[in-house]
Amino acid sequence: MTTRNVTAADFGSRYEAPGAELVRIACQFQSRILLKSGEMQVNAKSIMGMMAFQPSKGMEIEITAEGCDEEQAVLEIEAFLKNE
Repeated sequence: MTTRNVTAADFGSRYEAPGAELVRIACQFQSRILLKSGEMQVNAKSIMGMMAFQPSKGMEIEITAEGCDEEQAVLEIEAFLKNE
């Protein structure tokens, strides 16, 4: 299991729906990927979960992945959330 904490950056006009883009990224990996902020935890591959989660600037997010490609999954989601 790989876990990282990140503070979400400002997505500005770069992404109309950052939650949908996160789902697209997460679905590229076989690992189970969870995002947690406060008491809310969602499956990063669930569009319904991400619609409720809605990452935004300054949000503290814990990324957890478990599986054969967990490290790469966490790195890519972290880069997206940091708007890199």
